Amino acid sequence: MNAKFFLAATLALCTLTTACTKKNGARNDATYTGTDSDRVNGTPLSQRQEGVSFMDPNVSKSRFAPVHFAFDSFNLDPADGATVNQVAQFMRGGQNNVIVAGFCDERGTAEYNRALGEKRAGAVREALIAAGVDPSRVQTVSFGAEMPVDPASNEGAWAKNRRAEFGVTR
Repeated sequence: MNAKFFLAATLALCTLTTACTKKNGARNDATYTGTDSDRVNGTPLSQRQEGVSFMDPNVSKSRFAPVHFAFDSFNLDPADGATVNQVAQFMRGGQNNVIVAGFCDERGTAEYNRALGEKRAGAVREALIAAGVDPSRVQTVSFGAEMPVDPASNEGAWAKNRRAEFGVTR
């Protein structure tokens, strides 16, 4: 009886271990888990604007170019500093709010990609705040691998899909 139980437990453990491993080379560790707090990278998140979402028709998503990220990274590339500064200058001079949406390529699990997209949006938010934008005017959202700009499965498409976009409320 004990041998059957031990065999069943071992098979169950192997199945769980296999189900929780990396997918397509993506990292699968606690550093990329999502947040359930009201802070991103140490800065308190603002209250969500009632009735406003990134997909709302009153949110302009074409005003600024997206910023892009390296594979498995949420570090801003210095080359994207000009875009972040352009958004910050716009924000300092007006009353609009911005929603920063984080996206990933298709590699990795849905949970991993949502968490990484959240970290990408948070990194951009922190850069905007560092550039003088009021934190209460910047919201974040993650779409993970949803809504790719290029649906192909190759490095060129993946590079385009690893991004953060700016949605400006009207």
